[in-house]
Amino acid sequence: MIGFRVTGARADPHAAAPTIVFGLRIEEPSGAHIHAIALQAQLRLEPARRRHDPDEQHALGEVFGEPGRWGQTLRPLHWADVARMVPAFEGSTEIDVAVPCTYDLDVAASKYLHAMRDGAVPVRFLFRGTVFVASERGFSVSMLPWDREAAFDLPVATWRATMDAFFPQQGWLRLGRDVLDALVTFKSSRALPTWDAVMRELLGAEAIKERRRKEALS
Repeated sequence: MIGFRVTGARADPHAAAPTIVFGLRIEEPSGAHIHAIALQAQLRLEPARRRHDPDEQHALGEVFGEPGRWGQTLRPLHWADVARMVPAFEGSTEIDVAVPCTYDLDVAASKYLHAMRDGAVPVRFLFRGTVFVASERGFSVSMLPWDREAAFDLPVATWRATMDAFFPQQGWLRLGRDVLDALVTFKSSRALPTWDAVMRELLGAEAIKERRRKEALS
């Protein structure tokens, strides 16, 4: 029976877009010669398996509502779907699984990861796929059992390092075209040099200072 274990995670500094690479150990104890596995994995964040401090609870209000309702609303969040061909092996093998990441804060999983300050985020891998087993008569083909999965605690520092490699001290917002046009006009009319300056003008300098003060104390 094929089993899976996630052994670690690291940011990929050479990827074209933010990417976390997970180490995956695959074991097949019967001694069969596995010719290949067409492997697919769905990754889900499991916030119910982690404690959240008051700042995180406040930041996650848009995702889960008031903390008093979290007993009903704190559900797993879909993060990513990835596919990987596993080459031939006997007994066990280890491969890398690259997971592209987005900083789009309209995506619930990105909102959740952005709100985390430290510690680790519980992630569950749900596996499916097709197994090709070599034999004297050729190949036999079977599907992975539906219950193949693995749990892993992703360090928040790994996710932040991944994002900082591409967006150092930055984040991204998706805006409607009419809102973006209005911001461009506002920026030009005030002769503001950067988009940070536009936001500071709109939010007020004190709000920015208070946010930085809270981050320094956390």
